[in-house]
Amino acid sequence: MNGNKRVAVVTGGSRGIGRAVAERLAADGQAVAVAYGSDDTAARETVLAIEKAGGEAVAVRADVADEEAVRALFDAAEHQYGGVDVVVNAAGIMRLSPLAELELDVLDRIHRTNVRGTFVVNREAARRVRSGGAIVNFSTTVTRLSLPAYAAYAASKAAVEAIGPILAKELRGRDITVNAVAPGPTATELFLDGKSEEQVRQIAGLSPMGRLGTPEDIAEVVSSLAGPARWINGQTVYVNGGAA
Repeated sequence: MNGNKRVAVVTGGSRGIGRAVAERLAADGQAVAVAYGSDDTAARETVLAIEKAGGEAVAVRADVADEEAVRALFDAAEHQYGGVDVVVNAAGIMRLSPLAELELDVLDRIHRTNVRGTFVVNREAARRVRSGGAIVNFSTTVTRLSLPAYAAYAASKAAVEAIGPILAKELRGRDITVNAVAPGPTATELFLDGKSEEQVRQIAGLSPMGRLGTPEDIAEVVSSLAGPARWINGQTVYVNGGAA
Protein backbone atom coordinates (compact mmCIF):
# COMPACT_ATOMS: atom_id res chain seq x y z
CA MET A 1 0.00 0.00 0.00
CA ASN A 2 0.97 3.65 -0.36
CA GLY A 3 3.18 4.57 2.58
CA ASN A 4 1.64 8.06 2.63
CA LYS A 5 -1.87 6.78 3.25
CA ARG A 6 -3.38 7.77 6.59
CA VAL A 7 -4.43 4.94 8.85
CA ALA A 8 -7.48 4.99 11.12
CA VAL A 9 -8.56 2.81 14.02
CA VAL A 10 -12.33 2.90 14.52
CA THR A 11 -13.75 1.19 17.61
CA GLY A 12 -17.38 0.14 17.46
CA GLY A 13 -16.73 0.06 13.73
CA SER A 14 -18.92 -2.86 12.71
CA ARG A 15 -22.38 -1.34 13.25
CA GLY A 16 -24.38 1.88 13.30
CA ILE A 17 -22.51 5.16 13.45
CA GLY A 18 -19.16 3.40 13.87
CA ARG A 19 -19.63 1.51 10.61
CA ALA A 20 -20.64 4.70 8.78
CA VAL A 21 -17.50 6.37 10.12
CA ALA A 22 -15.29 3.46 9.04
CA GLU A 23 -16.78 3.50 5.55
CA ARG A 24 -16.48 7.29 5.25
CA LEU A 25 -12.83 7.37 6.36
CA ALA A 26 -12.07 4.58 3.90
CA ALA A 27 -13.81 6.58 1.16
CA ASP A 28 -11.62 9.53 2.18
CA GLY A 29 -8.60 7.37 1.37
CA GLN A 30 -7.64 6.12 4.81
CA ALA A 31 -6.86 2.49 5.57
CA VAL A 32 -9.13 1.40 8.42
CA ALA A 33 -8.76 -1.06 11.28
CA VAL A 34 -12.37 -1.88 12.13
CA ALA A 35 -12.43 -2.74 15.83
CA TYR A 36 -15.48 -4.58 17.16
CA GLY A 37 -16.62 -6.24 20.35
CA SER A 38 -18.35 -9.49 19.45
CA ASP A 39 -20.23 -9.57 16.12
CA ASP A 40 -17.83 -11.31 13.73
CA THR A 41 -20.38 -11.34 10.91
CA ALA A 42 -21.07 -7.60 11.08
CA ALA A 43 -17.33 -6.86 11.17
CA ARG A 44 -16.71 -9.00 8.09
CA GLU A 45 -19.59 -7.28 6.30
CA THR A 46 -18.13 -3.86 7.09
CA VAL A 47 -14.71 -4.83 5.77
CA LEU A 48 -16.22 -6.34 2.62
CA ALA A 49 -18.28 -3.19 2.00
CA ILE A 50 -15.15 -1.04 2.31
CA GLU A 51 -13.15 -3.30 0.01
CA LYS A 52 -15.99 -3.46 -2.53
CA ALA A 53 -15.91 0.35 -2.67
CA GLY A 54 -12.17 0.25 -3.36
CA GLY A 55 -10.89 0.90 0.18
CA GLU A 56 -8.60 -0.97 2.55
CA ALA A 57 -9.74 -2.41 5.86
CA VAL A 58 -9.08 -5.13 8.38
CA ALA A 59 -11.32 -6.31 11.22
CA VAL A 60 -9.84 -6.67 14.72
CA ARG A 61 -11.81 -7.97 17.69
CA ALA A 62 -11.12 -5.97 20.86
CA ASP A 63 -12.79 -5.13 24.17
CA VAL A 64 -12.11 -1.39 24.51
CA ALA A 65 -11.93 -1.62 28.30
CA ASP A 66 -9.22 -4.31 28.19
CA GLU A 67 -5.78 -2.70 27.95
CA GLU A 68 -4.14 -5.82 26.50
CA ALA A 69 -6.81 -6.12 23.80
CA VAL A 70 -6.47 -2.45 22.89
CA ARG A 71 -2.71 -2.74 22.75
CA ALA A 72 -3.11 -5.71 20.39
CA LEU A 73 -5.56 -3.68 18.28
CA PHE A 74 -3.01 -0.92 17.75
CA ASP A 75 -0.29 -3.51 17.12
CA ALA A 76 -2.48 -5.05 14.40
CA ALA A 77 -3.08 -1.69 12.73
CA GLU A 78 0.64 -0.87 12.79
CA HIS A 79 1.60 -4.33 11.50
CA GLN A 80 -0.96 -4.18 8.68
CA TYR A 81 -0.53 -0.57 7.59
CA GLY A 82 2.65 0.80 9.20
CA GLY A 83 1.25 3.18 11.81
CA VAL A 84 -1.82 4.95 13.20
CA ASP A 85 -2.88 8.50 12.36
CA VAL A 86 -6.53 8.67 13.40
CA VAL A 87 -8.39 7.04 16.29
CA VAL A 88 -12.18 7.24 16.43
CA ASN A 89 -13.61 5.77 19.62
CA ALA A 90 -17.22 5.07 18.66
CA ALA A 91 -17.68 2.01 20.88
CA GLY A 92 -20.28 2.50 23.58
CA ILE A 93 -23.29 1.00 25.30
CA MET A 94 -26.56 2.55 26.41
CA ARG A 95 -29.01 1.20 28.98
CA LEU A 96 -32.00 3.30 30.00
CA SER A 97 -33.58 3.40 33.44
CA PRO A 98 -35.00 5.97 35.84
CA LEU A 99 -32.25 6.73 38.32
CA ALA A 100 -34.30 5.49 41.30
CA GLU A 101 -34.68 2.09 39.61
CA LEU A 102 -31.18 1.77 38.18
CA GLU A 103 -29.34 -1.45 39.00
CA LEU A 104 -25.78 -0.58 39.94
CA ASP A 105 -24.34 -3.46 37.93
CA VAL A 106 -25.89 -1.79 34.87
CA LEU A 107 -24.19 1.47 35.84
CA ASP A 108 -20.89 -0.38 36.19
CA ARG A 109 -21.24 -1.97 32.73
CA ILE A 110 -22.01 1.39 31.13
CA HIS A 111 -19.04 3.05 32.77
CA ARG A 112 -16.70 0.16 32.00
CA THR A 113 -17.23 0.58 28.27
CA ASN A 114 -17.98 4.28 27.96
CA VAL A 115 -15.58 5.74 30.54
CA ARG A 116 -12.86 3.17 31.16
CA GLY A 117 -12.97 2.20 27.46
CA THR A 118 -12.41 5.82 26.45
CA PHE A 119 -9.49 6.13 28.85
CA VAL A 120 -7.88 2.91 27.64
CA VAL A 121 -8.27 3.74 23.94
CA ASN A 122 -7.15 7.36 24.42
CA ARG A 123 -4.13 6.30 26.47
CA GLU A 124 -2.97 3.97 23.71
CA ALA A 125 -3.76 6.60 21.07
CA ALA A 126 -1.70 9.19 22.96
CA ARG A 127 1.24 6.80 22.87
CA ARG A 128 0.89 5.74 19.22
CA VAL A 129 -0.76 8.35 16.98
CA ARG A 130 1.65 9.98 14.58
CA SER A 131 2.21 13.71 14.18
CA GLY A 132 -0.60 15.32 12.23
CA GLY A 133 -3.10 12.84 13.61
CA ALA A 134 -6.47 13.10 15.31
CA ILE A 135 -8.35 11.46 18.16
CA VAL A 136 -12.17 11.63 18.07
CA ASN A 137 -14.31 10.41 20.97
CA PHE A 138 -18.08 10.07 21.16
CA SER A 139 -20.37 11.89 23.57
CA THR A 140 -24.11 12.53 23.19
CA THR A 141 -26.49 15.46 22.90
CA VAL A 142 -28.42 13.93 25.82
CA THR A 143 -25.94 15.74 28.08
CA ARG A 144 -27.83 18.89 27.01
CA LEU A 145 -31.33 17.49 26.51
CA SER A 146 -31.48 15.93 30.00
CA LEU A 147 -34.00 13.29 28.98
CA PRO A 148 -35.52 11.07 31.71
CA ALA A 149 -34.02 7.56 32.01
CA TYR A 150 -30.70 8.65 30.48
CA ALA A 151 -28.87 9.60 33.70
CA ALA A 152 -26.33 6.76 33.70
CA TYR A 153 -25.59 7.04 29.99
CA ALA A 154 -25.38 10.84 30.01
CA ALA A 155 -23.11 10.79 33.06
CA SER A 156 -20.71 8.44 31.28
CA LYS A 157 -20.63 10.68 28.24
CA ALA A 158 -20.12 13.82 30.30
CA ALA A 159 -16.95 12.10 31.53
CA VAL A 160 -15.92 11.54 27.91
CA GLU A 161 -16.35 15.26 27.20
CA ALA A 162 -14.04 16.08 30.12
CA ILE A 163 -11.20 13.98 28.73
CA GLY A 164 -10.66 15.67 25.36
CA PRO A 165 -9.61 19.20 26.37
CA ILE A 166 -7.17 17.82 28.93
CA LEU A 167 -5.60 15.30 26.58
CA ALA A 168 -5.37 17.96 23.86
CA LYS A 169 -3.23 20.07 26.20
CA GLU A 170 -1.14 17.08 27.26
CA LEU A 171 -0.31 16.44 23.59
CA ARG A 172 1.01 19.98 23.10
CA GLY A 173 3.73 20.14 20.47
CA ARG A 174 2.80 16.87 18.74
CA ASP A 175 0.28 18.27 16.21
CA ILE A 176 -2.47 15.87 17.33
CA THR A 177 -6.03 17.10 17.78
CA VAL A 178 -8.44 15.63 20.34
CA ASN A 179 -12.17 16.27 20.04
CA ALA A 180 -15.52 14.69 20.83
CA VAL A 181 -18.60 14.39 18.63
CA ALA A 182 -21.99 14.52 20.38
CA PRO A 183 -24.71 13.12 18.11
CA GLY A 184 -28.35 13.91 18.61
CA PRO A 185 -31.07 11.29 18.03
CA THR A 186 -29.80 9.20 15.13
CA ALA A 187 -31.57 6.45 13.19
CA THR A 188 -29.54 3.46 14.28
CA GLU A 189 -30.61 0.03 15.49
CA LEU A 190 -29.46 0.98 19.00
CA PHE A 191 -31.64 4.10 19.06
CA LEU A 192 -34.77 2.66 17.39
CA ASP A 193 -34.89 -0.53 19.48
CA GLY A 194 -37.92 -0.57 21.75
CA LYS A 195 -39.38 2.76 20.59
CA SER A 196 -42.84 3.12 19.07
CA GLU A 197 -43.43 5.03 15.84
CA GLU A 198 -45.02 7.83 17.87
CA GLN A 199 -41.99 8.05 20.16
CA VAL A 200 -39.69 8.22 17.16
CA ARG A 201 -41.80 11.01 15.61
CA GLN A 202 -41.74 12.99 18.84
CA ILE A 203 -37.98 12.68 19.20
CA ALA A 204 -37.42 13.54 15.52
CA GLY A 205 -39.46 16.68 16.17
CA LEU A 206 -36.87 17.95 18.65
CA SER A 207 -34.79 19.09 15.69
CA PRO A 208 -35.95 22.07 13.60
CA MET A 209 -34.86 19.95 10.65
CA GLY A 210 -37.82 17.69 11.45
CA ARG A 211 -36.00 14.37 11.20
CA LEU A 212 -33.62 12.03 12.92
CA GLY A 213 -29.97 12.21 12.07
CA THR A 214 -28.39 9.50 9.97
CA PRO A 215 -25.11 7.71 10.65
CA GLU A 216 -23.77 9.41 7.53
CA ASP A 217 -24.56 12.85 9.01
CA ILE A 218 -22.33 12.02 11.96
CA ALA A 219 -19.62 10.43 9.82
CA GLU A 220 -19.35 13.63 7.77
CA VAL A 221 -18.33 15.62 10.84
CA VAL A 222 -15.92 12.92 12.01
CA SER A 223 -14.35 12.94 8.56
CA SER A 224 -13.60 16.64 8.91
CA LEU A 225 -12.18 16.29 12.43
CA ALA A 226 -10.09 13.32 11.29
CA GLY A 227 -8.60 15.21 8.36
CA PRO A 228 -8.79 18.86 7.32
CA ALA A 229 -10.22 20.48 10.47
CA ARG A 230 -6.88 21.10 12.17
CA TRP A 231 -7.94 24.24 14.06
CA ILE A 232 -10.69 22.48 16.03
CA ASN A 233 -9.04 21.02 19.10
CA GLY A 234 -10.18 20.17 22.63
CA GLN A 235 -13.83 20.67 21.68
CA THR A 236 -17.14 18.82 21.78
CA VAL A 237 -19.00 19.26 18.50
CA TYR A 238 -22.77 18.81 18.81
CA VAL A 239 -24.15 17.15 15.69
CA ASN A 240 -27.91 17.15 16.15
CA GLY A 241 -29.64 19.27 13.53
CA GLY A 242 -30.35 21.96 16.12
CA ALA A 243 -32.12 19.70 18.63
CA ALA A 244 -30.19 21.26 21.51
